[in-house]
Amino acid sequence: MGLSRLAALHGVATSYSPSPDVTVSVPDDTVIAVLAALGVDAGTPEDVRRSLVAAESRSRLLPPTVVVWAGEPLPPALTALPPGSTVTVEPEPAGGPPAPATSWKVPEAASSWKLPGVAEAAPDPAEFPPGWTQPPYGVHRVHVRAPDHHEATATLVVAPARVPQPPERTHGFLVQLYSLLSARSWGMGDLGDLADLAAWAGRTLGSGFIQVNPLHAAVPGRPTDPSPYRPSSRRFPDPVHLHVESVPEYGHVHDRATLDDLRQDAAALSEAVLNKGALIDRDAVWELKRQALELIAQVPLTPGRRAAYCDFLAEQGQALEDHALWCALAEVHGPDWHSWPEPLRDPRSPGTARARSELLDRVDLHCRLAWLTATQLADAQRAAEDAGMEVGIVHDLAVGVHPAGADTWAQQDAFAHGMSVGAPPDAFNARGQDWGLPPWRPDALAATGYAAFRGLLRGLLAHAGALRIDHVMGLFRLWWVPEGRPPTDGTYVTYDAEAMLAVLVLEAHRAGSAVVGEDLGTVEPGVREALARRGVLGTSVLWFERDWDGDGRPLAPEKWRRDCLATATTHDLPSTAARLTGDHVTLRHRLGLLTRPLEEELTEDVTGTAEWLALLARLRMLPEGDGNEEAAVRAVHRFLRATPARMTGVWLPDTVGDRRPQNLPGTWDQYPNWRLPIADPEGHPVTLEEIAASPRLHGLMEVLRPAKARTAPPGERPA
Repeated sequence: MGLSRLAALHGVATSYSPSPDVTVSVPDDTVIAVLAALGVDAGTPEDVRRSLVAAESRSRLLPPTVVVWAGEPLPPALTALPPGSTVTVEPEPAGGPPAPATSWKVPEAASSWKLPGVAEAAPDPAEFPPGWTQPPYGVHRVHVRAPDHHEATATLVVAPARVPQPPERTHGFLVQLYSLLSARSWGMGDLGDLADLAAWAGRTLGSGFIQVNPLHAAVPGRPTDPSPYRPSSRRFPDPVHLHVESVPEYGHVHDRATLDDLRQDAAALSEAVLNKGALIDRDAVWELKRQALELIAQVPLTPGRRAAYCDFLAEQGQALEDHALWCALAEVHGPDWHSWPEPLRDPRSPGTARARSELLDRVDLHCRLAWLTATQLADAQRAAEDAGMEVGIVHDLAVGVHPAGADTWAQQDAFAHGMSVGAPPDAFNARGQDWGLPPWRPDALAATGYAAFRGLLRGLLAHAGALRIDHVMGLFRLWWVPEGRPPTDGTYVTYDAEAMLAVLVLEAHRAGSAVVGEDLGTVEPGVREALARRGVLGTSVLWFERDWDGDGRPLAPEKWRRDCLATATTHDLPSTAARLTGDHVTLRHRLGLLTRPLEEELTEDVTGTAEWLALLARLRMLPEGDGNEEAAVRAVHRFLRATPARMTGVWLPDTVGDRRPQNLPGTWDQYPNWRLPIADPEGHPVTLEEIAASPRLHGLMEVLRPAKARTAPPGERPA
């Protein structure tokens, strides 16, 4: 009983429900391990009693973080303050002269007082002192002194009620950027290709957005983990995505011969991928780009470029310096900071300070690479906007980071060491999942006013028209798995969703960006409603949209939710052509991934697909007698367009009939995850130029594009 109480006080679940009628108890040793990762000793009954007394005797006038929503009643944390308490708010610096702090006394009728400018109704002026200034949207400090002289200081987040919204109706492409090679790529797709795709899709097809995979910095090494969802840092982008020739200093490199040799080697990499069946080799691409970028870095910056770089350094501050130093140290000591010399494992140690001085040139190089990448991210968003895209580039936020990477080194106190994020057993995976990503500690986030989360969001949203959040349920709770144990022995740990959402809404508001949450799979009751209330769009994938509360059949288009991104597939699912033909089942069979006989799996798959095709036929979206796969792909997207979904996403490989998944969950080296270029139905890679000229693409996009943007396919005269 004591352990359960202690766990509840720290947001650690002692049971969970994989389905409404099933409850599973969490092993005590799991609860004890998770509490230990939160700094709570529960190893023995006496430890539990001692920790319980400490937790229950802790009384605070305020929680560590207090949230105020625009136009909504103040939270109990403020309205329950003792009458007569003095409340002082120190506004967040806004770039100009610091705003003065404002103090007032809590009135007797505490539950009725409001913050001016935030509540819908104007407050009684008598409740506030002369000269009161409402803190603007932002993250402020609030201090309370009660009549009994108890005091407390907390972070005050004042946020708009909702994130900015996308247009009523828009469509765009979903693409894994590395897979999009153009004629000028250096062996994998880059930010120049992204800008070109956006400019073409916006102008020619009337597309409103391009959603890409996470472009976070990867952990270096050979081989580099190719997954974009297990990065070294989520705060800074990876310079492997740079388009080298677009760097302004490129044309002034003195050693042209070496640069030309590197370009020829890069062309050979692309040739191997596009015409010789080679996989995308991120390590080989980076080796060539690294050499080229080091040559470029020797070119002095012009005064204007130098000023822009200095501004970037000042804006990014300590976070960038830490990231660049980690990159420099990793070059010397390897990519796992846990194996570095002891003094270097602490980013604030004297030994690390000495290393910073010794590696100053490399630190500056990595800072400059981060700046160059940020400028090309800005260029891509600008290209999208100039092409008329209402949203532009939709960036992706991975759910976590690699345990050996830059973020865990620089922010060690924020992570729960010895823990990994994953998922509990469910109908699709009886063994559960372990993603190998250390979770943030909710107590550490709250104590720092969510500084790490704020910085992360601000960096990602700086050049984004919208942000997709992978596993958005992680704002509410995450499945923690103790190191060395199977995922079935994990448990849920809750986060302050109100504070996490407030920070998200605030930063999205500042950037003018929409937010899409990936809310597929097991979703806790109330989560989708809470996200919708704050304007966060959900994700709806056609094959999963069924009447689960009724007959289980495909959901009619008019019954789909409006506030979502509707798609036919994602990076973790089969392409639409593979789904329609059953290729995805036979692929999993060849790799030994099926848990049932092939015939049984195929029968179930064929039955499910047939139900959807029958609905498409009844709705006259699939021409009678036209059973070819290309026509069925068009019908699927015609259906998506018929739903009320605000955003319709088209998996770019679907436009050319690619049948291979980019990632096959449950595999490591059995399948070339994250290393395949976009290809045609026969598996022959196609370039961006070939995609743009594809009659199949234009036939599909005719279903989605606005009438005003319709143009004839190549070789035909517009009507």
